[in-house]
Formats: sequence, structure tokens, C-alpha cells
Amino acid sequence: MAEIRKLDTSDDDFLQRLDALLAWDSVSDTGVNQVVQEVIADIRTRGDAALVDYTGRFDGWQPGSAADLEVPVSRLEEAWQRISAEQQQALQHAANRIRAYAEHQLLVSWEYAEEDGTVLGQKVTPLDRVGLYVPGGKAAYPSSVLMNALPAKVAGVKELVMVVPTPGGAFNELVLAAAHECGVDKVFAVGGAQAVAALAYGTETVPAVDKVVGPGNIYVATAKRAVFGQVGIDMVAGPSEILVICDGLSDPDWVAMDLFSQAEHDEDAQSILLCPDADFLAQVEASIDRLLPTMQRREIIATALRSRGALIHCRDLDQAAEVANHIAPEHLELSVENPQAFAEKIRHAGAIFMGRHTSEPLGDYCAGPNHVLPTSRTARFSSPLGVYDFQKRSSLIMVSAQGADTLGRTASILARGEGLEAHARSAEYRLKK
Repeated sequence: MAEIRKLDTSDDDFLQRLDALLAWDSVSDTGVNQVVQEVIADIRTRGDAALVDYTGRFDGWQPGSAADLEVPVSRLEEAWQRISAEQQQALQHAANRIRAYAEHQLLVSWEYAEEDGTVLGQKVTPLDRVGLYVPGGKAAYPSSVLMNALPAKVAGVKELVMVVPTPGGAFNELVLAAAHECGVDKVFAVGGAQAVAALAYGTETVPAVDKVVGPGNIYVATAKRAVFGQVGIDMVAGPSEILVICDGLSDPDWVAMDLFSQAEHDEDAQSILLCPDADFLAQVEASIDRLLPTMQRREIIATALRSRGALIHCRDLDQAAEVANHIAPEHLELSVENPQAFAEKIRHAGAIFMGRHTSEPLGDYCAGPNHVLPTSRTARFSSPLGVYDFQKRSSLIMVSAQGADTLGRTASILARGEGLEAHARSAEYRLKK
């Protein structure tokens, strides 16, 4: 029988118990930080030679030289030809939908003129070069290639550099095929903190990039945090999360499997159900008990449900929305009668899946919106990965002679108030005499 905690919003200590359940310390321990700092310093000092050494040590194969780490673009095409027609069609279908959604996100430049001829505006430009980290350890994720590469390409990024670890020297054909479908420009068979450091600082072979995106293990996440400032990063993500709000009228098997869909990621994943119907919560628990033994990853699911999962009984759906906003989940399913209206009550969520037929995995693979989402309550202040993460904005200011007189007088007063004489005089030189 599966173990999963039961909470009730009417309990006096509900919030304390909920916050304890949500708590996730994403800060790496001293040992991990020390290893990552040493790796980064080594890559900065020895470059390619360090990359070759780390690949031999951690990936179990020894490159003859750094040149062996670069995967020819022709190898991506070869992978595309090796996968089945069914897999090709699935990748193309997903890519087309992700690309179409991303095209709606494009920011464009704009400007306006004031009466005196002053022109103000904003210039939008893509990043020059982006690094994409793709996991290649316990599992391989071609969907991560699509979700990270396609928005970058839609944004107009000139060069996309992918790094992927290759344990034992083996490539995942689907990952390389996905890179082919996305038009990735360069691929290197390197992983771990050393790959992040190489992207951030560059080596003789791996070009330095402007931003690093993509998921990875604790060493990768720690390295991304460490190089932030030298380069941009997408986010430092925690374990996967799903929160389901149900009115008690959905199929309990559907809801149980939705909880499983995130719990199977790893033992730290979080799956929570909020419902005002106590009988339905019991039905879902029974579905969990019945379905869990049929799952391939049942041990991982069971551990995740036991350690971080919960079935929460709430007063009504309005209270469920309040609790959801407190949780600020990565994935939020609204398995209710009028989901679009209910979604108006939600302020904090990475992605909102509306309606009983909208399972979260559709968002993971092919619905269109990005699956790179804020975790660990960071949806309170951050957003999904999108085209705008690969574009930057420059302010445009062109002041007319009349504007220089009007604005210069204001700037002079404020600058002298701050004790910055050169600022004031720079503006005053342009005043009308």
C-alpha cells in the first residue's frame, strides 16, 4: 500500500506542515561547491586538456584529443536517418508546435516621437551565441533539446552550441536527431560542471557563449549558478512538481496517473492533490494503491509520494486556489468544471493545464508552450523559458535641440542635487543660451 500524507486545511498547523512539505534547499553543500569551483578553475587554466581529462574520468571513454569531443553536424543528420519514421514524425510534430508557439512570443523593436522631435524607443536584438546543456546520464531528453533550442532559433540566435555527456562514448540517437531538427550549429560530447565552465569561459575548441540554458544534475546546476554573471543562465531548477486541483468529478485513475507522471522523475519530485471532496481523495488513494504496482518506476514513484507527496482536503475550490497560489507550483492541473474561469484565480504557476483532458505530459512534449518552468515556489516571481530569454533590449534615446534644453534643465537640477557636477555641466552645455 502506497504511503502518502494527508493534510486538511482546517487543521491549526496546516500551513506549517505544508511549508515543511514544500521546503527544498537547492543550495549545494560545501563538498559539491568545492568540486565545482575546482573544475571551473581547471577549465579556465588548462582548457581543452582539462576537458579531455574529465571526459576520461567521468564519462568512461578517453578522447585522443579535444578534436574528438566535437560531434560533426553530419552525425546529427545520420542520427535522423537512423531513428524510425514514427520517431521522426513525433519530433517534427512536437517541433512544429513548439516553434509556432514561440513565434507568438517574439519581442519587436519600437519607438515614438515627442512633439519637440525627441525620439525614444527600444531596440530588440537576439543573443549572439547560446550554450545548451542536455543531460545524458540516467536518462536522455530529446524534448529538452526541442524546448531549449527552438525558442533560441526563433529569437534569431546566430549560433547554438549543444553539450551532452556521452557515458561510455555512446550517443543517444534521439537527442542527436532532435538537434538536427532544431538546426543546432555545434555539438560537443562533454557534460558535467566542466561543460558549463567551457561554455562560460571558452576553451581552444569550445567557443564561449553569452548564455547557458538546459537542465542537469546538482553539479551542473551548481556550475550554472557559479558562472552566472560571466554568462546569463535560464534558471537553477529544483525537482519536478505537479499540483492537481480537482472538484471530485474526474476519473480518479486519471488523477492518480497525473500524480505519478511527475513522481516518476526522481525521488525528490513533488505531487500534490487539492480537493474539497474527502470521498474523492479516498478514491484517488485507492487508485494509487492499485496502479502503483503496475508502474515500471514504481519504487521511485513510491519514494517521491511518501517523502514529498500529499492529498489535501480543502474547504472549497476558492480555498484550493488560495493554497495553490501559496504553493506556486511548476505544473498546475485544473481538473474542474470551468477551468478557464477558475484560472483567473491563479496568480502563481509555471504552467496551467486547464480541463480534465489536459494531462501535464502533453506540455512536456508537444502542446507548444515551453516545459522549462520555475520550480520551488519561484513561479511567484519568474516565468517559463521563452523566446524573450534569448532576446535583449536596448533603450533608444535621440534628443532634439529643443528636448536638450527642456530635459537638460531638469537633469541639471537633479544632478547638482546629487553632487555630480560633471553630469550637470554635460547637460548644461546643450542648453539654449
